[in-house]
Amino acid sequence: MKRRDILISSGAAVLARGAFAQVGNTPVRILVGAPAGGSTDTLARSLAASMGPALGGRTVIVENRPGAGGNIAADAVAKAPPDGNTLLMSFTSHAINATLYPTLPFDPVKDFTALTCVATSPSVLVANPAVPVKDVRELITLAKSKPGQLNFAIGGIGSSLHMAGEAFKMQAGVYIVNIPYRGTAPAVQDVLGGQVQLMFAAVGNVQQHIKAGKLKALGVTSAKRLPAFPDVPAIAETLPGYESSAWFGLFGPANMPPEVSKRLSDAARQAIKDPEMRKRLDSEGAIPVGDAPEPFSAFVQGEIKRWAKVVKFSGAKPE
Repeated sequence: MKRRDILISSGAAVLARGAFAQVGNTPVRILVGAPAGGSTDTLARSLAASMGPALGGRTVIVENRPGAGGNIAADAVAKAPPDGNTLLMSFTSHAINATLYPTLPFDPVKDFTALTCVATSPSVLVANPAVPVKDVRELITLAKSKPGQLNFAIGGIGSSLHMAGEAFKMQAGVYIVNIPYRGTAPAVQDVLGGQVQLMFAAVGNVQQHIKAGKLKALGVTSAKRLPAFPDVPAIAETLPGYESSAWFGLFGPANMPPEVSKRLSDAARQAIKDPEMRKRLDSEGAIPVGDAPEPFSAFVQGEIKRWAKVVKFSGAKPE
């Protein structure tokens, strides 16, 4: 590297450190590529509330920029100055979109600094009570005997729940028809009403319906059974190796000064340990993680490779 380049690079790092040090002047913004009220937004707001004190009283705010499966918010962060003032709360679609979209205006790995995985959220495969099966094994048998006659409600094309269903079909070798909806709520309502038979859903969205007997829980997508549903088998008990948990992670732009990214990662990980934050995560059916940047970055790269196979199998195209 030439001396002039070194000076420019060093100067940029000093400016970035200086900008981040201006406590009280510029809030830290966490951009969320999903509408207000959803799981990603709720977790981002919980994290922001707990990160502020961990950053010495720095103001941390959440800004929603929904659209294109989270790509609008991700692109804004990828192009933001690496001063630690603009962060991204992303989710599983960050990895899925790498294959789902033919072209992206950013690189999902190279254009970001991975800070920590905030939480994971397993889902549950539910059925309308009229479906004549009591577990995953019976469902696979029924689906193989009636190819194309069963259907899945999908809350969004390319979502982690959509891909959970595609991974299930790919591994089980069954053909189940997808019925797309614009949002989880109407999809759940039609499964409750019997217009659609099956659905992969976030635990928080169907937990009360399962307890009330309005939906049958056939299996959970975590590697092991969930404490909330100890009597519901993991799908992996029938399909070894099956696992599909949504994840939520905090990123910054690429090329952040190491001391800035460390401070932000440490603050986020400290916030995740906060009892109030844990309580909020539990209410969302989420499992806290709070890992270091290096394993989280490796995890994201592994997720991109894993979901590429499922996206190609599904033939899904972006909405």
